[in-house]
Amino acid sequence: MGGIFGIVSQDDCAKTLFYGTDYHSHLGTEHGGMAILGGKGFYKTVHNISQAQFKSRFIEDYQEMEGHSGIGAIDDETPQPLIFRSRFGVYAVAAVGLIRNKNQLVSALLNEGANFGERAGGDINNAEIVSYLINRGNNIVEGIASMRGAIEGSICALILTEEGIYAARDKFGRFPLAIGVSRNSEAKSYVVATEASSFENLGYDLIRFMGPGEIVLLTPESVKTVKPEGTEKKICSFLWIYTGYPSSIYEGISVERTRERCGIYLAKRDNVEADLVSGVPDSGVGHAIGYAMGSGIPYRRALVKYTPGYGRSYTPPTQEIRDLVAKMKLCAVHEVINGNRIIICDDSIVRGTQLKNLTIKKLWDNGAKEIHVRPACPPLMFPCIYAASTRTTGELAGRKAIRDLEGKEIENPAEYLDTNSAKHARMIDWIRRDLNVTSLKYLSIEDMIAAIGLPAEQLCLHCWIGK
Repeated sequence: MGGIFGIVSQDDCAKTLFYGTDYHSHLGTEHGGMAILGGKGFYKTVHNISQAQFKSRFIEDYQEMEGHSGIGAIDDETPQPLIFRSRFGVYAVAAVGLIRNKNQLVSALLNEGANFGERAGGDINNAEIVSYLINRGNNIVEGIASMRGAIEGSICALILTEEGIYAARDKFGRFPLAIGVSRNSEAKSYVVATEASSFENLGYDLIRFMGPGEIVLLTPESVKTVKPEGTEKKICSFLWIYTGYPSSIYEGISVERTRERCGIYLAKRDNVEADLVSGVPDSGVGHAIGYAMGSGIPYRRALVKYTPGYGRSYTPPTQEIRDLVAKMKLCAVHEVINGNRIIICDDSIVRGTQLKNLTIKKLWDNGAKEIHVRPACPPLMFPCIYAASTRTTGELAGRKAIRDLEGKEIENPAEYLDTNSAKHARMIDWIRRDLNVTSLKYLSIEDMIAAIGLPAEQLCLHCWIGK
């Protein structure tokens, strides 16, 4: 998915920029970077973070940085921020999301005279595309609005200029941008970030979340809306289920409390007998705690995460790396597992390979008597078209089940989406047998929506229903 962080300050902001960007490390594992504006002009530093954590790669860089405003990004798609010299002056851009019509846009921009710095593998940096699209406008605000209209997919962007930072949430608010103000009244500053949870330890209070399509200009003195929010909101439901950090809030709704409610709903619809409830760390823990709260079955840690050095196993680009991270970071507690009937909660089943080959295997190998898997969302049936998370339909566990049951690819899996249908039941049982578990029961989409607490029409549910 990726995350962005920006700050405008009356004092030097390098330290806050460094730590604020780092607080988005759970959203990406490939690229990180910062750009700062000070007395010596613009300066940027970008590194690959696939083999090292953000802090370790940037600790020396940030200590040499100095400025009063800056932006940072962590992203799996493209190295950024980038600095551009344009007809609007010099500015830096950080843009996270997914540009589905990238090839068409690049062709059109090349015909207009654009020149791109090609990356390894022949790809074009998203920040470059965003910059060229912005430069089509008569001013930066008009250019940002035009850019969002041209892009199929979803982009949130920060543009660092001499005026301040222009922050733009994607037009349907699929991903968040939050604004905070410093508690230090002597040196006022504002921050904007994907994750509002980054504010607390940095000394900032959350003011508000930006609206869908809204553009604001942040300066050390004020936050000014330069383009009002739109009327339609479709925020990503997966933020609460998996992507967001447990301490995060989106649209005023707590991630941790939502996950607890998911677990409570799972328990409410269940009648399985078990000795303990456990969660796949970290994102499955909140769901498991909720299940324990709703069922009265004790929560125990059958699996613990070895946190030093290992990030999320969902985000790396290759299955080999994802499997390695998942294997190395999860440690089984034999004394908790051995001889027990275990309910294991996870945020979701995406591909199913890690859960099957690593998590479930660890539980059986350590003497589990029964394993009952309870994912906190329905089966994922469609790849995300707004962020680079699930990449193809063929990867998804539900689609693999359908392909095997039907003997061919099914373009429209409508019958399998109906939870009351025989085909849906066959799909779930196929996944259960493939995972090699005693039972498998998913949270319904109705209960997931209720756990989040927003109206269904304000949520993006594409991963589950294809709309």
